[in-house]
Amino acid sequence: MKYVYPAILYPDDGQIGVRVPDLPGCYTFGRDMADALFMAKDAIEIWLWSAENDRETPPPASESIPVNSGETLTLIAADTDEYRRANDTRAVKKTLSIPSWLNAQAEKANAPFSQILQEGLKNYLQIAE
Repeated sequence: MKYVYPAILYPDDGQIGVRVPDLPGCYTFGRDMADALFMAKDAIEIWLWSAENDRETPPPASESIPVNSGETLTLIAADTDEYRRANDTRAVKKTLSIPSWLNAQAEKANAPFSQILQEGLKNYLQIAE
């Protein structure tokens, strides 16, 4: 899923703090503006990914957020599908069928079935690492 949430950036002990008012407890910081924006994207994706995994509906993004003096309001785009691909590395067991003759030859060659299947699926789906 793709989302966009407003985030407030503010100076914090020589760094840049970030809070996302629509996502309770979603705070982070960065060494500079670029780092803070990347960290904000990551924090939002973690928050939303967790909500999706718990089958919770994420809160809607506010259309208007008040900011104090010295704060900057920005929008952060987040993609939980992209985040899941990059971070959810749990193995999933799959049952499949192949011809007996192919299985015999592959076993004789000590073929790493799981690795070959993963590489084949990535190639088929045009997923680059």
